[in-house]
Amino acid sequence: MVEGKNLEQRGVGNGAGFSRRGLVYDPAVKRRLKWIGICAGGLVLLVLCGCGKETALEQKGKTPAKHEHKPPHGGTPVVLGHEEYHVELVLEAATGTMQAYVMNGELEEFVRVSAPSFEVAAQRAGGEETLVFKAVPNRATGETVGDTSFFTAQAEWLKTAKTFDAVLKELKVQGSVYQNVAFNFPKGNDTDGK
Repeated sequence: MVEGKNLEQRGVGNGAGFSRRGLVYDPAVKRRLKWIGICAGGLVLLVLCGCGKETALEQKGKTPAKHEHKPPHGGTPVVLGHEEYHVELVLEAATGTMQAYVMNGELEEFVRVSAPSFEVAAQRAGGEETLVFKAVPNRATGETVGDTSFFTAQAEWLKTAKTFDAVLKELKVQGSVYQNVAFNFPKGNDTDGK
């Protein structure tokens, strides 16, 4: 880059502090451009950082958003622990089959478990019934009995069951054991926002 003094001495320039190549050689113009650049950059940062954020006063009048999970198969979510995991139960009344999917706390990903089966004690008008959910292997996903997220149970009374209270007796998920998990079918046991 050619220094400004050399350009001035040679009489090169357009009289506005710029050379023919567009290079700034006037120190006063350089300072002004530097400050304009700093101010413009600061303004952009303020706009980007300030957009979309509400102050505490603006948030105070609003009710907090309800925390909820949407079961991907349209079933009943049963919370394990403090929302560490879920079991989604899906009833196929026509066949008397209930499917169980072990999922993460957000009901977004399947979680494989080592249990070959687990039991649910259901309270009906006719007494207590035990549903035994058996692991289902799946070649497409590589799941096997002892390493799956999908279980099924079948009972004749499920063909006419509309609602019942139940207790998942025990299920071990990734090192955590969940016992005596009470829920209602089809309501589930998620108490968030209720």
